[in-house]
Amino acid sequence: MTLLFSPIQIRQTEVRNRLWVAPMCMYSCENKDGMPNDWHLVHLGARAVGGAGLVMAEATAVTPQGRITPWCTGIWSDEHIEPWKRVTAFIKSQGATSAIQLAHAGRKASTFRAQSGSGSVPLDQGGWQSVSSTSEAFEGYAAPRELGTEEVAAIPADFARAARRSLQAGFEVIEIHAAHGYLMHQFLSPLSNKRSDQYGGSLENRARLLVDTVKDVRAEVGPGVPLLVRFSATDYVEGGGDQEQTNQVAAWAFEAGADLFDISSGGLVTGVKIPIGPGYQVPLAESVKSSAHAPVAAVGQITSGVQAEEILQRGLVDVILVGREFLRDAQFGLRAAHELGAEIKWPVQYERGRWPS
Repeated sequence: MTLLFSPIQIRQTEVRNRLWVAPMCMYSCENKDGMPNDWHLVHLGARAVGGAGLVMAEATAVTPQGRITPWCTGIWSDEHIEPWKRVTAFIKSQGATSAIQLAHAGRKASTFRAQSGSGSVPLDQGGWQSVSSTSEAFEGYAAPRELGTEEVAAIPADFARAARRSLQAGFEVIEIHAAHGYLMHQFLSPLSNKRSDQYGGSLENRARLLVDTVKDVRAEVGPGVPLLVRFSATDYVEGGGDQEQTNQVAAWAFEAGADLFDISSGGLVTGVKIPIGPGYQVPLAESVKSSAHAPVAAVGQITSGVQAEEILQRGLVDVILVGREFLRDAQFGLRAAHELGAEIKWPVQYERGRWPS
């Protein structure tokens, strides 16, 4: 048995393999109501058919103003539960595990999707005032309103309520988005957090919002549900967030009730030089595991089963998350298994199309 196609147990959930679909925004809620539709069912369902162990839904807003764009999915109301149930039920029927990434975009909210425009959506075109740890704008976007202390203290409850609705919608795994320059990351980084209250200053204070959110979500979902956190391990800027800080925050989040850390990088500021290449973020994940002594997932230009297996065999990563390759090939899981000679269950409808051994 390959490591990539061996199961992994996280709390009370067993995932059939370690090749997971990373959360990828689709910007496809055409009614701008945050409701998933046929696109989400087909997009996510196809990857479950294609052999993924876990399929994670895109960054899904915990409040209306937390959406990256007006076309993003949401789970801020009970009305979102039933539409998501269609998606999770199908994923489960194919033997995969469904997960959802809960998110708040902060100062990167209320923006156009690529095919509809650029920059921030004006208020008279359906946009809204974004909020953040700061009043400084992300380059090219409208300036956010700096959140008051009491407003920040209320955010963990938004995530907890969204987590409860996620379970009611059939999701089995929850992820908190603390990466890519969105709200949690805005609080974590000293580049975007110069606050003087209990949410600013020291690393412990800057991590307070995330750690409190992990605690509240854990209390809401109970002891059996896997809880993940996605980090940007570095801002790639001197004086910004870095690997050492991320390792420490991961250790605090692990103690607070998180189970596994999904390690990416960048996204807080523009104009940085990112050393992109095959598996370029894997060392970032390995560092978190070595320092925080917690399970991690690696992501970033992982494009073959052989490459994914080699990463796992080094012993410092527990799961492989794949984004773009699953966009290129919805059956990437089946193809990777074939590459590695791993015997996995194919959908009965596809049996006649199996690659020759």
